[in-house]
Amino acid sequence: MAHAKYIFVTGGVTSSLGKGIIAASLAKLLQARGFRVTIQKLDPYINVDPGTLNPYEHGECYVTEDGAETDLDLGHYERFLNVNTSQANNVTTGRIYQSVIQKERRGEFLGKTVQVIPHITDEIKHRIQILGKSGDYDIVITEIGGTVGDIESLPYIESVRQLSWELGEHNSMVIHLTLIPYLSAAGELKTKPTQHSVKTLMESGVQADILVCRTEHELSEEIKTKLARFCNVRREAVIQSIDVETIYDVPNKMLAEGLDKVVLEELNLDVQKSPDLTNWNEFVQRHKNPKSEVTIGLIGKYVELQDSYKSILESFIHAGAANEVKVNIESIHSEFLEVDNIDAKLSHLDGLLVAPGFGERGIEGKIEAVRYARVNKMPFFGICLGMQMAVIEYSRNVLGLKDANSVEMDEKTANPVISLMEEQKNITNMGGTMRLGAWDCELNGGNVSDIYGSGMISERHRHRYEYNNEYKEQLEKAGLKSTGVNPKTGLVEIIEIEDHPWFIGVQYHPEYKSTVANPHPLFKSFVAAAAARKQ
Repeated sequence: MAHAKYIFVTGGVTSSLGKGIIAASLAKLLQARGFRVTIQKLDPYINVDPGTLNPYEHGECYVTEDGAETDLDLGHYERFLNVNTSQANNVTTGRIYQSVIQKERRGEFLGKTVQVIPHITDEIKHRIQILGKSGDYDIVITEIGGTVGDIESLPYIESVRQLSWELGEHNSMVIHLTLIPYLSAAGELKTKPTQHSVKTLMESGVQADILVCRTEHELSEEIKTKLARFCNVRREAVIQSIDVETIYDVPNKMLAEGLDKVVLEELNLDVQKSPDLTNWNEFVQRHKNPKSEVTIGLIGKYVELQDSYKSILESFIHAGAANEVKVNIESIHSEFLEVDNIDAKLSHLDGLLVAPGFGERGIEGKIEAVRYARVNKMPFFGICLGMQMAVIEYSRNVLGLKDANSVEMDEKTANPVISLMEEQKNITNMGGTMRLGAWDCELNGGNVSDIYGSGMISERHRHRYEYNNEYKEQLEKAGLKSTGVNPKTGLVEIIEIEDHPWFIGVQYHPEYKSTVANPHPLFKSFVAAAAARKQ
């Protein structure tokens, strides 16, 4: 196959319909038919990346191997496809404009007036095609964030219009995801919002080839025919996407609806081979038929919004299926944890995960939670800030350094057991300046060597503060072992307590690397430890 083919996924009527899941599910089906597929996300906001966004605004920030801070949808793409994404898989309006303005400053436009068309749209088209021109993929799926009709997404829709024309017939297509609301008062499903949405898309010169309709009720043949007629698509190109109990059901639902088949016909690709979903379905079976269950407390400071810890929650699903255990997550707000109520809030749990985060809000509650897990021999997993809290807790309560703290929370602390990395000390910008992406870590003994079954690992990072090596000897002597160290910088990446059933803190983010095909070993081992405690 010479040139990559392009599939554009747009959304209408309302946001949060699940374009990312539909894109990932379609990609999974095409991948299962033997095609090389990747997915990218175009985000219409003006932030250069989501790195500076509060998790309450946009959910978690997902980090790729090459250190890009990206949209959480890239996490879905990787978890479904088991293929790494990169800097090129997430493009924002901020990045597009930044690039065009830099070119203008360098004089690359030869004195021309710089305009949305052609300059901004050319840059968008260029970004869309980077992955397709790499020769690594047969099909590139491009998800366009936001909703059709938004002022922000107009340049993206215009770029799709131009590109569809430039690429020629059968080389690109548009899937429009929309909502068919159910009016309980009238007792019927309404197609009008979808008709309006398709009309808005057509006013921008783009015709949807496939309609994927989100619905809470089955769509009748009559409704599907009506949609096809009014929205100018083939009847078999009206696809129902009904609510499911888990996102991992969606590929099978889309297969049953024939989404991949219609896509391949539109792109003039071979439809003969049916998709091989054996491994995927084994995972779904195990996920849906657990033999036992455990309850894990997730101690965080953004717990009101599920998407803040998306990758962690999904990693527990993968690890639970691998162990044939249902993992119930109990979100606990660290701000409301105190010495007086901690027993009541944590004693019934089978394991405790202290989550990543930034800033000093809710810190003391996290430290209390670590102490509880350490003293009561409850399986404990600390990630990033969670690991740092474990170091502070141990320094205070075992070493007796009562004022031990992180420089992030208290710049003047006499015992900065967590301090700023050397290269971070003169940085004033927030965006893209942390330690990001994949870094090596050398394992020396401890539980982790057995869990990973390897002496050298590579994990993804996103942090600014570090374990302070000046306290390493003291902490090690007192029983807090450093069992993973970065070979280049000597920085401690993993801490463990030896005489504890399962107590591990890691400076990196293992949740970014857990996929359906490869559940993360630390999560698998942690869930197994929680199950053992329960029994």
